[in-house]
Amino acid sequence: MKQRDREAAGIYRTALAAIDNAEAVPIGEPERAGAIEQSPVGVGRAEATRRELTAQEMTDVVRREAQEREAAAESLADANPQAADRLRHAARLLLDLLDLVMP
Repeated sequence: MKQRDREAAGIYRTALAAIDNAEAVPIGEPERAGAIEQSPVGVGRAEATRRELTAQEMTDVVRREAQEREAAAESLADANPQAADRLRHAARLLLDLLDLVMP
């Protein structure tokens, strides 16, 4: 981001969003409405605690993001070579980032 590379910054933000989504708590069975006096009171009382991912889990999420881009590039290669090249570049940026962070 210090180098003002907007494309790379956008790809890195996408990776951060994927990690953020992976930390979300899975949706379970909806809570049944009950008596008002049994309702949680106060700001954030009904919020679920997010999962904390390990470094390996975060790496796996980013690696999957790169693999998805590579697969999409392969499917677009004949129809839209420029889009395929952009997807391959994005995948390479994500994998290079992993190499920097997790040597």
